[in-house]
Amino acid sequence: MPDAMMYYQDNYVMLSPTMEQEFLTPPELRQKLSDLLANMQDQLPRDLQKFDRLEAQVDCLIDTACELEVEDQGTWQWYVVRLDK
Repeated sequence: MPDAMMYYQDNYVMLSPTMEQEFLTPPELRQKLSDLLANMQDQLPRDLQKFDRLEAQVDCLIDTACELEVEDQGTWQWYVVRLDK
């Protein structure tokens, strides 16, 4: 049985469309995704269109995806990372 620690998410690395990386805490990732989604509500991916709240859209992205295509900016990617053993 897997150790629960394997599923503990304490940090993320986010890659911008220019491939610059930024280390983020979960609240910082939520804020970054919220800002991106707020500016593209009329161009949401199909799987996010069913959510009427921004917070629900962010939750869905964090739980089910690791990238977001923003039409005028490019693709944003994020991955869970552990900074400690």
